[in-house]
Amino acid sequence: MSDQTKAAPSSNPTVVDDPYKRLEITLNPNGSLTRNPNRFPSTSATPDPDPTVPVLSKDVIINQTTHTWARVFLPRQKPLDTNKFPLIVYYHAGGFIHCSAASTIFHVFCSNMALELQAIVVSVDYRLAPEHRLPAAYDDAIEALLWIKTTQEEWLAQYANFTTCFVMGSSSGGNIAYHAGIRVAEEADGLRPWKIRGLILHQPFFGGSVKVESELRLVNDPVLLPGVGDLMWELALPIGADRDHEYCNPTTTKGTNLMEKLAAVGWKVLVTGCDGDPLIDRQVELVKSMEEKGVKVVSHFRMGDHHGVDFMQPDKANALFLVLKDFIASATSVTL
Repeated sequence: MSDQTKAAPSSNPTVVDDPYKRLEITLNPNGSLTRNPNRFPSTSATPDPDPTVPVLSKDVIINQTTHTWARVFLPRQKPLDTNKFPLIVYYHAGGFIHCSAASTIFHVFCSNMALELQAIVVSVDYRLAPEHRLPAAYDDAIEALLWIKTTQEEWLAQYANFTTCFVMGSSSGGNIAYHAGIRVAEEADGLRPWKIRGLILHQPFFGGSVKVESELRLVNDPVLLPGVGDLMWELALPIGADRDHEYCNPTTTKGTNLMEKLAAVGWKVLVTGCDGDPLIDRQVELVKSMEEKGVKVVSHFRMGDHHGVDFMQPDKANALFLVLKDFIASATSVTL
C-alpha cells in the first residue's frame, strides 16, 4: 500500500469553510446539536412483510433508560436441519454524531449483508455525541453484546449460532467495534458458551494530532472533506482530550498496549479499506501495529474508491460481502 498512498496531491483541492454547514448541524449553547432531520432518511423495520421480501427485520429494546435498541435482520430462508446462522453484531457509521440503526443506508446495507452472508445481523443503535461523548458509544456497544448473550429474543434464540459471532462496524462504527472488542476481550471467558470469533473493521475511523500523508493528499474525498473529520472528533472525544487519545489514535504507546488483549484471546481481525480514503494510512498503520503485538490480523485494501463507497454503490458492497464471507469461513475454522 505504500506505493498506492503516494499519488500526487489533487490539483483542485476542495476547501470547506464551515464543516457545520457541510454536516448540516448547529451547535446549541447547551452543547447539544440540532441535526437536519432530512439528511439521513429512515426506513421502518419489516417484521412480517410480503413473502417475496428475502430478509425480515424488527426492532428490539436494549435499555429503556438510555433509549438504546437494535434492529435484527433475519434471512427469510432458514438454515437446513439443525444448522443456525452466524451472528454479526454491527455498529453503524456517522462520525459518532449522525445516523441510527434505522437510517436507510444502513438498513439496506445490513439487509443485503444478512442475505448475502446468510447471517443474522444485529444492528445496534448507540447514543450519539456530543450529547453523549465517548466512551458512551463504547458502553452501549458492550451492553448490546451482553444483552445478546442473555436475551431470549425469539429470532436470536431460535436461529443464531452463538458460537459463531463477529463484531463489526463501519467508519466510526469500526472504531466502536475495535474498542468494544478490546474491552470485551478481557471477559471473553465469561461470555461462554457464546463465542466471538473475530472483529471486522470496515473503513474504520481513526485519527491523530499530526496529519498523515493520505489525509493531506485526499482533500477531495466526498465524505471526509477538510475540517469534517476534525469537527467530528472535536464533538466526540471527551472534553479536554486531544487527537492522540487512544479512542482516536490506537497506535500510541497506550493504544498499542491495549492490542495485547486481542492477541491474548486469539480472535482474528479483518481491516478493510481503499486507497482513495483519507484514512487509509491510519488503517495501514493499525494493521502493522496489531501484527507487531501478535494479533491475528488480515487486511483487504482496494485501489481507488472513497470513504463510504460501499453504502453508495451496490457492486462495491457485493465485493465487500465476498471478502467478509471468506473471512468468516476462515475465522470459524479456528478452534478457540
